This record gives sequence, structure tokens and C-alpha cells, in this order.
Amino acid sequence: MLVEKLRSPCLPDSTTVRPWIPEALRTPSGTIELDPEPILADVPRLHAALTSESGFLLIGRRHLRSNNSWMHNLPALSGGTNRCTLQIHPNDAARLGLDEMAIVTGPGGKLEVPVEITDAIRPGVVSLPHGWGHTEPGTRMRVAAQHPGVNVNNLNDGTLLDPLSGTAVLNALPVEVAPAG
Repeated sequence: MLVEKLRSPCLPDSTTVRPWIPEALRTPSGTIELDPEPILADVPRLHAALTSESGFLLIGRRHLRSNNSWMHNLPALSGGTNRCTLQIHPNDAARLGLDEMAIVTGPGGKLEVPVEITDAIRPGVVSLPHGWGHTEPGTRMRVAAQHPGVNVNNLNDGTLLDPLSGTAVLNALPVEVAPAG
């Protein structure tokens, strides 16, 4: 009985189910296109960027105890180890001579940030969490201001645009990393 109900073109309340995807899709084929030509044409550029030997690609990350930034102002969640660190692969850290602090330079500026050496990140990639940099006056982030971290947005000048969407590049931002001091 259950199998027959599942195969029926009606929902339990007798609503008839009809195909709607071909009508809703605005693609030339009327199907879900997983490899549209503009994206396929961009693959060589993406591949070249990934195989480039210059600098690092900066990606963001999140932490369970700091959902964006609002949890930074809750005393019960703000303690513990510093979560606003630059994650870098051990091979990259050794090559650069990184120890405790690094200078990260992007198109929009520089940040000095604590280093976290981890093999959880790929070589050639570094990671800083977003939602930090609680140094602006008048934000009523009293608890968060005690451990402000750095504002990753200060590395981006907003001129790098994704060629397909035209939106600002927020991930895989090209940066340089050097030891602080």
C-alpha cells in the first residue's frame, strides 16, 4: 500500500503533482545546466590563478563560538584561545620563517596577526576569520573590544571583481605574508 501511494501522482491531500522544472528553468536547454559555457570558458583563468607561484590566497573561516561577530560580545563565549589567527600550512610557515606574528598585505592594506600553524590548510592558502576588528568607537561591543582581532576587510580595496558575476572578491584574495618584526 505504501509503495503504491509513493508512486501515485497525488500528494496525501489529493493534490496532483505535475512537472514544473522545465517551465521554471530559464536555460536554453530547459534543464539544469551544470556546465554552462561562461563557466567552462573561465576554467583556464582559474587554473592559472591556482597554479601561480606568487603570494598566497586568503580565504575566510567561521568558528562555532563566533557566529559572524555578534557572539564576540557574549562573555560566556568570548574566553579561551584566540580565534582570530592566520592559519598557514607548516611548510609555508617554515619557508617564510613565521613563528608567532605575521604581516599580511593585500590590495587594501596590511594587518599584523597571530600565526596558527596547521596542516588543516593547504599550502599556498592562508585563512583569517571574518567578523573581527572590534576597534570602532560607538559600537557597544565592550566585551568584544577586549579581544578585538583584526578586520580582514581592511586587506581588500574593493577593486578586485569576479569576472562572471561582477561582485567583489571576498574569498581567494591574493595576499603576501611575511614575518612581523
